[in-house]
This record gives sequence, C-alpha cells and structure tokens, in this order.
Amino acid sequence: MWKFGEIKGDKVIWAVVILLSLFSLLAVYSSTGTLAYKYQGGNTEYYMLKHLIISLLGLFFMYLTHRIRYVYFSPVFQIALWISIPLLLLTLVFGLNLNEAKRVLPLPFNLTFQTSDLAKLTLIMYLARMLTKKQDHIKDFKSAFVPLMIPVLLVVFLVLPANFSTAAMIFATSIVLLFIGRVNLKYIFSLMGLGVVALAIFILILMQLPEDRQGRLWTWKNRIENFTHDTGDNFQVQQAEIAIAGGKIFGKMPGNSTQRNFLPHPYSDFIFAIIVEEYGLVGGAFIVLLYLILLFRAVVIVTKMPQSFGAFLSIGVAFSLVFQAMVNMGVTVGLLPVTGQPLPLVSMGGTSIWFTSLSIGIILSVSKEIARKEKEHESETLQNVAASN
Repeated sequence: MWKFGEIKGDKVIWAVVILLSLFSLLAVYSSTGTLAYKYQGGNTEYYMLKHLIISLLGLFFMYLTHRIRYVYFSPVFQIALWISIPLLLLTLVFGLNLNEAKRVLPLPFNLTFQTSDLAKLTLIMYLARMLTKKQDHIKDFKSAFVPLMIPVLLVVFLVLPANFSTAAMIFATSIVLLFIGRVNLKYIFSLMGLGVVALAIFILILMQLPEDRQGRLWTWKNRIENFTHDTGDNFQVQQAEIAIAGGKIFGKMPGNSTQRNFLPHPYSDFIFAIIVEEYGLVGGAFIVLLYLILLFRAVVIVTKMPQSFGAFLSIGVAFSLVFQAMVNMGVTVGLLPVTGQPLPLVSMGGTSIWFTSLSIGIILSVSKEIARKEKEHESETLQNVAASN
C-alpha cells in the first residue's frame, strides 16, 4: 500500500513540470484577454480558471500514473493501440474541424479528444515492448522488423490526411526508437525511404482529385511556399517575430504583451512568442533549457537500464515531447514552416495536456523503479559489508 500524497520518482523532472505549469498559467492568462472579450463578455479569468482546472487534473493524472509500476501499462496500452486505429478512422470521417481539418472527437464540457495523442502514446508503448522482446533477434527482418514496422505505418498514414506535422513527428519518434533499439540500419533507412515514397504517392493521388476533395494539400503547399520564399503572406509568423523582437533581453514583464491582440492563437500554437515578449530572451532560453533537462533525465534512465522496456519507453516518450516542443518553438522563431503543434504542458488545451501528463507520469514511474532498485542494491551492499565484518 502507498500513502496518498507521497511523491516519488525523479525530483528534477517534477521540478521541470511545476515550472512549465507555472509559466503556462501566466502565459495563458496574459494571452486570452482578446478571446475573453470576444466570447466571455470580458471575463478574463474564465480561460485562466479553465486552464488551471485542466492543468491540476493533469498533475493529478501524472501523480496517479507515477505511483503505478510502469510494467503494468504495457498490456493495457497494447489493447489501446488497436483501439486507437479505428478511432483515427472515425475521426477522419466524423471528427470536428480544427484548423480546417478533422482532427478531434467531441467530448462533454466543450472539450475535444485528439485521437492522434492516444495513438502516439500507445504506439511508443508498443514499440518499447516489442523492442524489448525482440532483442535476441532484433536484426532479423521477418520476426523483428516487420512486426515493428506495420503499426508505425498504419498510425502514420491514418494521422497524415488531417495532420501532416503530427504524422511526421510520430514517424521521426519511431525511427529514433528503432535506432536506439539496435534495429538493422539497412531496414531503418528502407523504412524511411518507404515513408517518403508513400507520401509522394499520397500527394500525387490528392493532386488528381477535384480541389474541394484535396483536403490539406493546398494548406501544406502554401505553408511551405510562405516559409521558403518569404511571400509576405505568413501573418502568424510575422506577428510572432514582432513579439519576439519586442521582448528583447528581459521582456516587457508579465501581462504587458501587445502582440497578443494581433497574433492568431497566442494561447496555443504561438504561446512561446508571448513568453519571449513578456519574459525576454532570458525567459525563452529558460523554457528551452527546461525541455532539454527533461530529455537529459530520460537519457540518464537509458544509461541505468540499457536495452530494457523502461529505457525504451522513457526515451521514446521524452523524445516525442521535447521534439514537439522544439518544433513549436522553431515555428515561432521562423526556423520551420507553420505546423499547428502546441507547446507541451504550456499551451492551453484539454486532452492534449492530460496525455502529456500521462506521458511524463510514465517516465516518473520508470525513474521511481530505478530509485527503488538502487536503494535495494545499496541496502544489500551494506548488509554484505556488515556480514563480512
């Protein structure tokens, strides 16, 4: 039995989560003023309180998750993966439009469920489990690579029509996991080539359809053209760059953002611009540092549990979250084309925050198990020393 309120796991990761959550609360409150006047009659506390409740629930889910031994999640998430695949299909057909694409299913209390979040987490869990089981013959194509490849391709190509950036990040995370799991490089490069060819075929098929049935094709094309040719039509990035330039070194201080009134989605996709505007280069660099610390702590877990389920799981989840954060910040500063990816644990959201919290809870669960084993090993060593004396 464990006592409620007892927090275990990597204390550094807990500190990172708390700091990101605090930044999130301040940034969301600052960036939702226009939204509040537009939809809530000027009640500027509405969105902050809603975000606070969602974040606290996320921390509660994280706490519950970290108290459960991570190995118990494996069978549950294996089933959840095969549930998420038909849910992705359901979303493509009946989902609600979000940023001109069917990405979410409706939930009560005006919340939405982004099925790709479930698919991403369950796929990482599946790959971690299979990589662990297949280590004795991991270089074999038929018995090891094929069972790993099929779910990756299924999930990626079901997410792709509505959300190219999420599909690309799921694919990249899978490739990283396969590499860490010692899969034959020849097969990994083959999978990457297959993905590029399949994407090209998918785009060619879309181009043959009537314009009203081409889905997100022209959105992708416009975003890439705006990024590569600087057409001047990328209003979002222009406003984000103005916000960043206005922040200078130490920022305008909390609540003093001016670009929140002009920047589309300042509370989600471009919340990093608001943070830099109000907290300056120092604040922006601190946010980047927090994500890098999270990734570093996951790498430490890998070094302590090499080629194990916990190691693959931790690095897969951490890489996915940090990669998404870097993509979000890269878009904000103009290094990448617009993707629509939120900043994990910081952007205003619903189920996306909860899935991020579950993900970090799993990493904490693994770190807790490491600490327990280290403590047991230390205790055994002391007993052996005492017995020898």
